[in-house]
Amino acid sequence: MTRVQRAWRDTFRALESRNYRRFFVGQIISVSGTWMQSVAQAWLVLKLTNSGVALGLVVACQFLPMLLLGPWAGVVADRVDKRRFLVLTQALAAILALTLGVLTATGTVQLWMVFVLAGALGTVSAFDMPARQTFVFEMVGPERLTNAVSLNSTVMNTGRLVGPAIGGVLIATVGLGTCFLVNAASYLAAIIALVGMRPDELVRTEPVARAKGQLRAGFRYVWSTPALRTPLLLMAVVGTLAYEFQVTLPLLARFTFGVGAAGYGLMASAMSLGAVVGGLGFASRATPSHRRVGLAGLAFGALVIVVALMPTYAATLAVLPLMGAASIAFIALGNSTLQLTATPHMRGRVIALYGVAFLGSTPVGGPIVGWVGEALGPRWALGLGGLAAVVASALAWRSLAAQGEVVAEPTAVSPAVVRATN
Repeated sequence: MTRVQRAWRDTFRALESRNYRRFFVGQIISVSGTWMQSVAQAWLVLKLTNSGVALGLVVACQFLPMLLLGPWAGVVADRVDKRRFLVLTQALAAILALTLGVLTATGTVQLWMVFVLAGALGTVSAFDMPARQTFVFEMVGPERLTNAVSLNSTVMNTGRLVGPAIGGVLIATVGLGTCFLVNAASYLAAIIALVGMRPDELVRTEPVARAKGQLRAGFRYVWSTPALRTPLLLMAVVGTLAYEFQVTLPLLARFTFGVGAAGYGLMASAMSLGAVVGGLGFASRATPSHRRVGLAGLAFGALVIVVALMPTYAATLAVLPLMGAASIAFIALGNSTLQLTATPHMRGRVIALYGVAFLGSTPVGGPIVGWVGEALGPRWALGLGGLAAVVASALAWRSLAAQGEVVAEPTAVSPAVVRATN
Protein backbone atom coordinates (compact mmCIF):
# COMPACT_ATOMS: atom_id res chain seq x y z
CA MET A 1 0.00 0.00 0.00
CA THR A 2 1.42 3.36 -1.03
CA ARG A 3 1.63 6.36 1.30
CA VAL A 4 -1.19 8.08 -0.59
CA GLN A 5 -3.43 5.00 -0.31
CA ARG A 6 -2.66 4.71 3.39
CA ALA A 7 -3.46 8.38 3.97
CA TRP A 8 -6.73 8.03 2.04
CA ARG A 9 -7.71 4.97 4.08
CA ASP A 10 -6.86 6.66 7.38
CA THR A 11 -8.80 9.79 6.43
CA PHE A 12 -11.98 7.95 5.41
CA ARG A 13 -11.80 4.77 7.49
CA ALA A 14 -15.21 5.43 9.11
CA LEU A 15 -16.75 5.04 5.63
CA GLU A 16 -15.92 1.33 5.78
CA SER A 17 -19.22 1.09 7.64
CA ARG A 18 -22.08 0.79 5.14
CA ASN A 19 -24.50 2.47 7.51
CA TYR A 20 -22.17 5.41 8.04
CA ARG A 21 -21.61 5.76 4.28
CA ARG A 22 -25.35 6.19 3.77
CA PHE A 23 -25.54 8.62 6.67
CA PHE A 24 -22.54 10.57 5.33
CA VAL A 25 -24.04 11.09 1.86
CA GLY A 26 -27.47 11.97 3.21
CA GLN A 27 -25.99 14.51 5.58
CA ILE A 28 -23.97 16.23 2.85
CA ILE A 29 -27.18 16.95 0.95
CA SER A 30 -29.28 17.83 3.99
CA VAL A 31 -26.69 20.04 5.66
CA SER A 32 -26.10 21.96 2.42
CA GLY A 33 -29.80 22.80 2.44
CA THR A 34 -29.66 23.78 6.10
CA TRP A 35 -26.87 26.28 5.51
CA MET A 36 -28.67 27.62 2.47
CA GLN A 37 -31.63 28.32 4.74
CA SER A 38 -29.34 29.92 7.33
CA VAL A 39 -28.10 32.44 4.77
CA ALA A 40 -31.63 33.10 3.49
CA GLN A 41 -33.05 33.52 7.00
CA ALA A 42 -30.35 36.03 7.97
CA TRP A 43 -30.92 38.03 4.80
CA LEU A 44 -34.70 37.86 5.22
CA VAL A 45 -34.44 39.35 8.72
CA LEU A 46 -32.12 42.12 7.54
CA LYS A 47 -34.47 42.81 4.62
CA LEU A 48 -37.45 43.09 6.99
CA THR A 49 -35.73 45.11 9.73
CA ASN A 50 -32.23 46.29 8.73
CA SER A 51 -31.31 45.59 12.38
CA GLY A 52 -28.42 43.64 13.88
CA VAL A 53 -30.34 43.30 17.14
CA ALA A 54 -33.31 41.72 15.34
CA LEU A 55 -30.96 39.30 13.60
CA GLY A 56 -29.41 38.37 16.94
CA LEU A 57 -32.86 37.84 18.47
CA VAL A 58 -33.97 35.52 15.66
CA VAL A 59 -30.80 33.49 16.05
CA ALA A 60 -31.45 33.46 19.80
CA CYS A 61 -34.99 32.12 19.20
CA GLN A 62 -33.56 29.31 17.11
CA PHE A 63 -31.08 28.25 19.78
CA LEU A 64 -33.04 29.04 22.96
CA PRO A 65 -34.74 25.60 22.92
CA MET A 66 -31.28 24.01 23.01
CA LEU A 67 -30.55 25.95 26.18
CA LEU A 68 -33.89 25.16 27.83
CA LEU A 69 -34.58 21.64 26.54
CA GLY A 70 -31.09 20.34 25.72
CA PRO A 71 -30.46 18.48 29.00
CA TRP A 72 -33.85 16.75 28.82
CA ALA A 73 -33.22 15.94 25.15
CA GLY A 74 -30.09 14.10 26.30
CA VAL A 75 -32.18 11.95 28.62
CA VAL A 76 -34.50 11.16 25.69
CA ALA A 77 -31.50 10.27 23.49
CA ASP A 78 -30.32 7.76 26.09
CA ARG A 79 -33.78 6.13 26.11
CA VAL A 80 -34.84 5.85 22.44
CA ASP A 81 -34.05 3.95 19.26
CA LYS A 82 -31.94 6.73 17.77
CA ARG A 83 -32.37 5.80 14.11
CA ARG A 84 -36.16 5.88 14.23
CA PHE A 85 -36.14 9.02 16.33
CA LEU A 86 -33.94 10.80 13.79
CA VAL A 87 -36.39 9.99 10.98
CA LEU A 88 -39.04 11.83 12.99
CA THR A 89 -36.89 14.90 13.68
CA GLN A 90 -35.81 15.20 10.04
CA ALA A 91 -39.41 15.02 8.84
CA LEU A 92 -40.51 17.75 11.26
CA ALA A 93 -37.64 20.01 10.18
CA ALA A 94 -38.64 19.55 6.54
CA ILE A 95 -42.22 20.63 7.31
CA LEU A 96 -40.99 23.79 9.06
CA ALA A 97 -38.70 24.72 6.15
CA LEU A 98 -41.55 24.16 3.70
CA THR A 99 -43.81 26.45 5.73
CA LEU A 100 -41.27 29.28 5.79
CA GLY A 101 -40.65 28.83 2.08
CA VAL A 102 -44.32 29.12 1.19
CA LEU A 103 -44.78 32.19 3.42
CA THR A 104 -41.75 33.91 1.90
CA ALA A 105 -42.51 33.00 -1.70
CA THR A 106 -46.09 34.31 -1.40
CA GLY A 107 -44.94 37.57 0.21
CA THR A 108 -46.94 37.02 3.40
CA VAL A 109 -44.02 36.46 5.76
CA GLN A 110 -43.69 38.80 8.74
CA LEU A 111 -40.96 39.07 11.37
CA TRP A 112 -43.02 37.39 14.08
CA MET A 113 -43.51 34.38 11.80
CA VAL A 114 -39.75 34.08 11.36
CA PHE A 115 -39.38 34.17 15.15
CA VAL A 116 -41.99 31.43 15.65
CA LEU A 117 -40.62 29.14 12.95
CA ALA A 118 -37.03 29.67 14.14
CA GLY A 119 -38.11 28.67 17.65
CA ALA A 120 -39.92 25.59 16.35
CA LEU A 121 -36.91 24.52 14.31
CA GLY A 122 -34.72 25.08 17.36
CA THR A 123 -36.97 22.78 19.39
CA VAL A 124 -36.64 20.02 16.81
CA SER A 125 -32.87 20.57 16.63
CA ALA A 126 -32.55 20.40 20.43
CA PHE A 127 -33.83 16.81 20.39
CA ASP A 128 -32.14 15.89 17.10
CA MET A 129 -28.61 16.90 18.11
CA PRO A 130 -27.79 14.50 20.99
CA ALA A 131 -29.50 11.61 19.22
CA ARG A 132 -27.62 12.30 15.97
CA GLN A 133 -24.23 12.82 17.64
CA THR A 134 -24.42 9.67 19.75
CA PHE A 135 -25.84 7.68 16.81
CA VAL A 136 -22.46 8.16 15.14
CA PHE A 137 -20.99 5.97 17.89
CA GLU A 138 -23.55 3.26 17.08
CA MET A 139 -22.65 3.33 13.38
CA VAL A 140 -18.85 3.11 13.70
CA GLY A 141 -17.96 1.98 17.26
CA PRO A 142 -15.35 3.48 19.58
CA GLU A 143 -12.21 2.83 17.50
CA ARG A 144 -13.39 4.95 14.57
CA LEU A 145 -15.38 7.52 16.54
CA THR A 146 -12.87 10.39 16.32
CA ASN A 147 -12.50 9.83 12.59
CA ALA A 148 -16.27 9.77 12.12
CA VAL A 149 -16.75 12.91 14.22
CA SER A 150 -14.12 14.68 12.12
CA LEU A 151 -15.81 13.55 8.91
CA ASN A 152 -19.15 14.66 10.34
CA SER A 153 -17.70 18.10 10.98
CA THR A 154 -16.33 18.06 7.44
CA VAL A 155 -19.84 17.28 6.18
CA MET A 156 -21.19 20.22 8.16
CA ASN A 157 -18.62 22.52 6.67
CA THR A 158 -18.98 21.11 3.17
CA GLY A 159 -22.61 22.08 3.53
CA ARG A 160 -21.57 25.47 4.83
CA LEU A 161 -19.28 25.79 1.81
CA VAL A 162 -21.85 24.75 -0.78
CA GLY A 163 -25.07 25.98 0.84
CA PRO A 164 -24.26 29.69 1.31
CA ALA A 165 -22.72 29.93 -2.17
CA ILE A 166 -25.84 28.44 -3.79
CA GLY A 167 -28.05 30.39 -1.42
CA GLY A 168 -26.43 33.70 -2.36
CA VAL A 169 -27.01 32.97 -6.05
CA LEU A 170 -30.63 31.88 -5.49
CA ILE A 171 -31.38 34.97 -3.40
CA ALA A 172 -30.01 37.22 -6.14
CA THR A 173 -31.81 35.40 -8.98
CA VAL A 174 -35.04 33.69 -7.90
CA GLY A 175 -35.63 35.05 -4.39
CA LEU A 176 -35.40 34.06 -0.74
CA GLY A 177 -38.36 31.69 -0.73
CA THR A 178 -36.68 29.20 -3.06
CA CYS A 179 -33.86 28.64 -0.56
CA PHE A 180 -36.31 27.48 2.10
CA LEU A 181 -38.16 25.22 -0.34
CA VAL A 182 -34.93 23.59 -1.55
CA ASN A 183 -33.91 23.01 2.07
CA ALA A 184 -37.24 21.28 2.76
CA ALA A 185 -36.56 18.89 -0.13
CA SER A 186 -32.99 18.23 1.05
CA TYR A 187 -34.20 16.57 4.25
CA LEU A 188 -35.49 13.68 2.13
CA ALA A 189 -31.89 12.58 1.52
CA ALA A 190 -31.26 12.19 5.26
CA ILE A 191 -34.54 10.35 5.78
CA ILE A 192 -33.85 7.92 2.92
CA ALA A 193 -30.36 7.22 4.30
CA LEU A 194 -31.72 6.46 7.78
CA VAL A 195 -34.55 4.24 6.53
CA GLY A 196 -32.17 2.26 4.30
CA MET A 197 -29.68 1.31 7.05
CA ARG A 198 -29.05 -2.22 8.30
CA PRO A 199 -30.04 -2.20 12.00
CA ASP A 200 -28.23 -5.47 12.72
CA GLU A 201 -24.88 -3.80 11.88
CA LEU A 202 -25.28 -1.06 14.51
CA VAL A 203 -23.25 -1.17 17.72
CA ARG A 204 -26.13 -0.51 20.05
CA THR A 205 -25.79 0.83 23.56
CA GLU A 206 -28.52 -0.64 25.76
CA PRO A 207 -31.24 2.03 26.11
CA VAL A 208 -31.57 3.47 29.59
CA ALA A 209 -34.81 2.53 31.31
CA ARG A 210 -37.06 5.35 32.47
CA ALA A 211 -36.40 6.37 36.06
CA LYS A 212 -36.75 9.43 38.25
CA GLY A 213 -33.79 11.75 38.69
CA GLN A 214 -31.98 10.92 35.44
CA LEU A 215 -31.64 14.58 34.48
CA ARG A 216 -30.16 15.49 37.88
CA ALA A 217 -27.89 12.46 37.71
CA GLY A 218 -26.49 13.71 34.41
CA PHE A 219 -25.72 17.14 35.86
CA ARG A 220 -24.08 15.63 38.95
CA TYR A 221 -21.99 13.27 36.85
CA VAL A 222 -20.63 16.03 34.61
CA TRP A 223 -19.97 18.50 37.43
CA SER A 224 -18.12 15.90 39.53
CA THR A 225 -15.91 14.87 36.57
CA PRO A 226 -13.26 17.55 35.75
CA ALA A 227 -12.44 15.79 32.47
CA LEU A 228 -15.98 16.66 31.34
CA ARG A 229 -16.68 19.83 33.31
CA THR A 230 -13.72 21.92 32.12
CA PRO A 231 -14.11 21.40 28.35
CA LEU A 232 -17.85 22.01 28.64
CA LEU A 233 -17.30 25.31 30.45
CA LEU A 234 -14.77 26.33 27.79
CA MET A 235 -17.22 25.47 25.04
CA ALA A 236 -19.92 27.52 26.76
CA VAL A 237 -17.75 30.63 26.61
CA VAL A 238 -16.77 30.03 22.98
CA GLY A 239 -20.34 29.25 21.97
CA THR A 240 -21.72 32.33 23.73
CA LEU A 241 -19.39 34.97 22.34
CA ALA A 242 -17.10 33.58 19.62
CA TYR A 243 -19.22 31.16 17.58
CA GLU A 244 -21.85 33.74 16.62
CA PHE A 245 -21.03 33.82 12.91
CA GLN A 246 -24.70 33.85 11.90
CA VAL A 247 -24.72 37.33 13.43
CA THR A 248 -21.20 38.69 12.90
CA LEU A 249 -20.55 37.65 9.30
CA PRO A 250 -23.79 39.11 7.84
CA LEU A 251 -23.12 42.36 9.74
CA LEU A 252 -19.54 42.44 8.48
CA ALA A 253 -20.65 41.79 4.90
CA ARG A 254 -23.48 44.32 4.88
CA PHE A 255 -22.21 47.22 6.99
CA THR A 256 -18.40 47.00 6.95
CA PHE A 257 -17.71 45.85 3.38
CA GLY A 258 -21.06 46.49 1.65
CA VAL A 259 -20.82 43.32 -0.43
CA GLY A 260 -24.45 42.11 -0.23
CA ALA A 261 -25.88 38.60 0.09
CA ALA A 262 -23.54 37.06 -2.49
CA GLY A 263 -20.54 38.57 -0.69
CA TYR A 264 -21.75 37.16 2.64
CA GLY A 265 -22.20 33.75 1.03
CA LEU A 266 -18.62 33.92 -0.24
CA MET A 267 -17.35 34.78 3.26
CA ALA A 268 -19.21 31.84 4.79
CA SER A 269 -17.92 29.58 2.03
CA ALA A 270 -14.32 30.74 2.55
CA MET A 271 -14.53 29.86 6.23
CA SER A 272 -16.06 26.50 5.39
CA LEU A 273 -13.42 25.72 2.76
CA GLY A 274 -10.78 25.94 5.46
CA ALA A 275 -12.91 23.80 7.74
CA VAL A 276 -13.35 21.11 5.08
CA VAL A 277 -9.63 20.93 4.28
CA GLY A 278 -8.70 21.11 7.95
CA GLY A 279 -11.31 18.51 8.87
CA LEU A 280 -10.02 16.00 6.32
CA GLY A 281 -6.46 16.46 7.54
CA PHE A 282 -7.62 16.21 11.13
CA ALA A 283 -9.59 13.02 10.41
CA SER A 284 -6.44 11.12 9.46
CA ARG A 285 -4.16 12.32 12.27
CA ALA A 286 -6.14 13.38 15.30
CA THR A 287 -5.71 11.80 18.71
CA PRO A 288 -8.29 13.19 21.11
CA SER A 289 -7.02 14.76 24.31
CA HIS A 290 -8.11 17.49 26.67
CA ARG A 291 -4.85 19.39 26.18
CA ARG A 292 -5.45 19.53 22.42
CA VAL A 293 -8.93 20.93 23.06
CA GLY A 294 -7.28 23.85 24.88
CA LEU A 295 -4.70 24.37 22.11
CA ALA A 296 -7.43 24.39 19.48
CA GLY A 297 -9.41 26.93 21.52
CA LEU A 298 -6.41 29.25 21.72
CA ALA A 299 -5.71 29.00 17.99
CA PHE A 300 -9.35 29.54 17.08
CA GLY A 301 -9.71 32.63 19.30
CA ALA A 302 -6.49 34.16 17.97
CA LEU A 303 -7.62 33.72 14.36
CA VAL A 304 -11.04 35.25 15.09
CA ILE A 305 -9.20 38.34 16.35
CA VAL A 306 -7.04 38.38 13.20
CA VAL A 307 -10.17 38.27 11.00
CA ALA A 308 -11.65 41.18 12.96
CA LEU A 309 -8.51 43.24 12.27
CA MET A 310 -8.34 42.60 8.51
CA PRO A 311 -8.62 45.96 6.70
CA THR A 312 -10.21 44.83 3.43
CA TYR A 313 -12.75 42.33 2.16
CA ALA A 314 -10.07 40.47 0.17
CA ALA A 315 -7.81 40.18 3.22
CA THR A 316 -10.72 38.89 5.28
CA LEU A 317 -11.46 36.21 2.67
CA ALA A 318 -7.80 35.15 2.81
CA VAL A 319 -7.84 34.58 6.60
CA LEU A 320 -11.31 33.05 6.97
CA PRO A 321 -10.17 29.57 5.77
CA LEU A 322 -7.56 29.46 8.56
CA MET A 323 -10.21 30.40 11.12
CA GLY A 324 -12.45 27.67 9.68
CA ALA A 325 -9.71 25.05 10.05
CA ALA A 326 -9.14 26.04 13.69
CA SER A 327 -12.87 25.92 14.40
CA ILE A 328 -13.18 22.37 13.04
CA ALA A 329 -10.27 21.21 15.21
CA PHE A 330 -11.90 22.69 18.31
CA ILE A 331 -15.34 21.23 17.57
CA ALA A 332 -14.16 17.74 16.57
CA LEU A 333 -11.69 17.42 19.45
CA GLY A 334 -14.27 18.60 21.95
CA ASN A 335 -16.99 16.27 20.70
CA SER A 336 -14.88 13.10 20.43
CA THR A 337 -13.07 13.74 23.71
CA LEU A 338 -16.35 14.11 25.58
CA GLN A 339 -17.92 11.02 23.98
CA LEU A 340 -14.91 8.83 24.74
CA THR A 341 -14.62 10.17 28.29
CA ALA A 342 -18.29 9.69 29.18
CA THR A 343 -19.62 6.32 30.33
CA PRO A 344 -22.00 4.75 27.76
CA HIS A 345 -25.20 5.15 29.76
CA MET A 346 -24.46 8.87 30.23
CA ARG A 347 -23.25 9.61 26.70
CA GLY A 348 -26.51 11.12 25.45
CA ARG A 349 -26.77 13.45 28.44
CA VAL A 350 -23.12 14.52 28.15
CA ILE A 351 -23.45 15.31 24.44
CA ALA A 352 -26.71 17.13 25.12
CA LEU A 353 -24.82 19.35 27.57
CA TYR A 354 -22.18 19.82 24.87
CA GLY A 355 -24.98 21.10 22.67
CA VAL A 356 -26.24 23.36 25.44
CA ALA A 357 -22.74 24.74 26.01
CA PHE A 358 -21.85 25.22 22.37
CA LEU A 359 -25.18 25.94 20.68
CA GLY A 360 -27.66 26.60 23.49
CA SER A 361 -25.51 29.49 24.67
CA THR A 362 -26.29 31.33 21.41
CA PRO A 363 -29.52 32.90 22.77
CA VAL A 364 -27.41 34.60 25.42
CA GLY A 365 -24.61 35.66 23.11
CA GLY A 366 -26.59 36.41 19.95
CA PRO A 367 -28.32 39.59 21.18
CA ILE A 368 -25.14 40.73 22.98
CA VAL A 369 -22.98 40.29 19.90
CA GLY A 370 -25.69 41.83 17.72
CA TRP A 371 -25.87 44.88 20.00
CA VAL A 372 -22.07 45.25 20.03
CA GLY A 373 -22.04 45.01 16.24
CA GLU A 374 -24.76 47.63 15.90
CA ALA A 375 -23.41 50.03 18.53
CA LEU A 376 -19.63 49.73 18.06
CA GLY A 377 -19.29 48.02 14.70
CA PRO A 378 -19.07 44.43 13.36
CA ARG A 379 -15.29 44.28 13.92
CA TRP A 380 -15.77 44.84 17.65
CA ALA A 381 -18.41 42.12 17.81
CA LEU A 382 -16.07 39.64 16.12
CA GLY A 383 -13.06 40.67 18.19
CA LEU A 384 -14.99 40.30 21.46
CA GLY A 385 -15.61 36.64 20.68
CA GLY A 386 -12.00 35.98 19.74
CA LEU A 387 -10.71 37.57 22.93
CA ALA A 388 -13.19 35.57 25.03
CA ALA A 389 -12.02 32.30 23.41
CA VAL A 390 -8.34 33.09 24.05
CA VAL A 391 -8.90 34.09 27.69
CA ALA A 392 -11.15 31.12 28.45
CA SER A 393 -8.70 28.64 26.87
CA ALA A 394 -5.82 30.12 28.86
CA LEU A 395 -7.76 29.93 32.14
CA ALA A 396 -8.79 26.32 31.45
CA TRP A 397 -5.31 25.26 30.38
CA ARG A 398 -4.03 23.78 33.67
CA SER A 399 -7.11 21.60 34.17
CA LEU A 400 -7.16 20.45 30.54
CA ALA A 401 -3.44 19.65 30.44
CA ALA A 402 -3.75 17.49 33.56
CA GLN A 403 -6.27 15.10 31.95
CA GLY A 404 -4.02 13.37 29.40
CA GLU A 405 -5.10 11.62 26.21
CA VAL A 406 -8.34 9.75 25.68
CA VAL A 407 -7.83 6.31 24.17
CA ALA A 408 -10.64 4.59 22.28
CA GLU A 409 -10.45 1.03 23.54
CA PRO A 410 -13.09 -1.57 22.66
CA THR A 411 -13.76 -2.02 26.38
CA ALA A 412 -14.92 1.58 26.48
CA VAL A 413 -18.33 0.49 25.24
CA SER A 414 -19.17 -1.66 28.23
CA PRO A 415 -21.98 -2.16 29.08
CA ALA A 416 -22.90 -1.67 25.44
CA VAL A 417 -24.28 -4.62 23.57
CA VAL A 418 -24.35 -5.51 19.93
CA ARG A 419 -27.79 -6.62 18.96
CA ALA A 420 -30.06 -6.66 15.96
CA THR A 421 -33.15 -4.46 15.92
CA ASN A 422 -36.16 -4.55 13.68
